[in-house]
Amino acid sequence: MTNKCEIKTIWLRSESRPTERRTPLLAAGAKELMDAGYNVVVERSENRIIGDHEFEAVGCRMVEAGGWTNPPADALILGLKELPEEPAVIKNPHILFAHAYKNQTGWKEMLMRFVKGGADLLDIEYMTRENGTRYVAFGYRAGYMGAALSLLHWFSTQSGGKSYLDETLTPFENADILDETIAKIGDGVKKPKILIIGAGGRCGHGAADICERHGAEITRWDSKDTVNIDRDAVSAHDIMINCAFVDSKIPPFIREKDIKPGTRLSIVADVGCDPFSDFNPVPIYNEPTTWDKAYIKVAGEGGKSVDLIAIDNLPSLLPRESSEEFAALMLPHLKVLRNRENEQPWTSAKVSFDEAVDRMKNS
Repeated sequence: MTNKCEIKTIWLRSESRPTERRTPLLAAGAKELMDAGYNVVVERSENRIIGDHEFEAVGCRMVEAGGWTNPPADALILGLKELPEEPAVIKNPHILFAHAYKNQTGWKEMLMRFVKGGADLLDIEYMTRENGTRYVAFGYRAGYMGAALSLLHWFSTQSGGKSYLDETLTPFENADILDETIAKIGDGVKKPKILIIGAGGRCGHGAADICERHGAEITRWDSKDTVNIDRDAVSAHDIMINCAFVDSKIPPFIREKDIKPGTRLSIVADVGCDPFSDFNPVPIYNEPTTWDKAYIKVAGEGGKSVDLIAIDNLPSLLPRESSEEFAALMLPHLKVLRNRENEQPWTSAKVSFDEAVDRMKNS
């Protein structure tokens, strides 16, 4: 049975992934939550783009990282990425991107931790309106950064030299510095022809914006263009960027057998990055790439290969803008958490959780 304790405390946890610098809550937002009657607890973090001192300055209670494993009963735990494997039983409701509703590896184990503790997992990805669109997402900056890395890789290798992505990636302090970096590396270099799949969504718009700014020729595809995929059209581009949100089994956008001599495609950026899901539309890799190794070569036929970029926390490479935009979208919904049984974003997330638990129990 789900724990129905009234939420009085919003507990911002420290992210366990070393490369995760984003935050779903800013200090100004924490102050607004306290003014609205919530207690706000913030775990200290050296990685978070917003310094501890900013939260302290507005009056948040500061605690050491990891305190979320033993919070008060009235606390809801707020975070972004995956939880550590312990504790095995979770008794407080959580808000995060769980990546557990599309049959990803370990999804049953993740859900069972909440079931055992009688707590709700409120997945940010499933905070949706009645028409299915999302209230809150990092999509724009994910597409933006996926395209940015593709451009950096393309421009820096066109002369046969070393790729910008061969060095360990570090976050850009702001979007202006990112733009300046791309422009410098791309000065005088041939501009790529880029296919963006899922071009109509937030993610696709982000990818298109930065590609246009740096002179790329863009082809935009949406769901209607992937019903019967023109494989030759895909291969006639230099770069393919997947920005599509996929929640069912569909024909893959590219297969290993499509990587063959005589084709133009040399870079694939999978912004969707869901290799552990049965619904993965880019089934040419088995695990995400990383900041240390941002791309891998995927071999096709006859010595042809493509460079695959598939980083699952792209917006964290632009953490300040990503956090500011996301936190502004999230804050109104955090304010109504005490009445979440009657608020559409939270009821939709709860329904999705309950449906996933039912699938788990019946599988």
